[in-house]
Amino acid sequence: MNRDTLPALFDTGPVPEANCFGDAAAAQMERMVLDFGRMYQERNEALQEVARAHHDALLRLSRAAEYRDDDTGVHIVRIGYLAWALALRLGQRSTFAALLRKAAPMHDIGKIGMPDGVLKKPGGFTPEERAVMNQHPAIGAEILGRSRIPLFQLAAEVALSHHERWDGNGYPSRLAGEAIPLSGRIVAVVDFFDALTMDRCYRPAFSDAKATEMLRAERGRAFDPRVVDCFLEHIGDMIELRDSVTRNRLDFEDLTQDVPLRIVPRDAH
Repeated sequence: MNRDTLPALFDTGPVPEANCFGDAAAAQMERMVLDFGRMYQERNEALQEVARAHHDALLRLSRAAEYRDDDTGVHIVRIGYLAWALALRLGQRSTFAALLRKAAPMHDIGKIGMPDGVLKKPGGFTPEERAVMNQHPAIGAEILGRSRIPLFQLAAEVALSHHERWDGNGYPSRLAGEAIPLSGRIVAVVDFFDALTMDRCYRPAFSDAKATEMLRAERGRAFDPRVVDCFLEHIGDMIELRDSVTRNRLDFEDLTQDVPLRIVPRDAH
């Protein structure tokens, strides 16, 4: 049996003209692609707007916590820029550094839950007061929540880890060495230096020279030696950056925008 003897079995009739629906199908597909593209863009814009609103609300809550600690709020803006600059100096990617610039100011957001009698107390704490104060990193991480947005994930990480110590004697988890996230190690150093050089309700500001000396003394104890060494290697730039933020009255809105050229560190690419 072959094809020649059974022609009826193999006769499928006339072949439809190729692409007889091609133009219509292509036009419909193009419209669908455009519609999906527009929907995707609108969705992303809506998500970005929600993220910006969330970030703004959290930054303002951070500022409220700083006001309770007798500060104008500029401290947390300086922390953002200093953490950004130090991350770049440490060779971190610009994307990470920019994210840290926005996340670092929320490091002490948990202070909003601290009673004034503890937060504003001059001098040392009693063991009970210290136990209360040591809760603020966990409170901060809880406020920032378990968001899937990378900015808030990093902010929660910073809030929870910036009081850990290199030697393992910090809080709340007594992490040591590189078990402490790099974000927390960076923010710990810049927060320490900036806080020392500003007036507080319980003491006047230390000089830059004294603060530098005190930071160096905590190298390898409270702070990552590599992070401290990098900060001190560029101490002149860090002080100028700190002063520039204050002098130019930079605020939260500046943190979320492209960094003003007047304060870009020389190594920022």
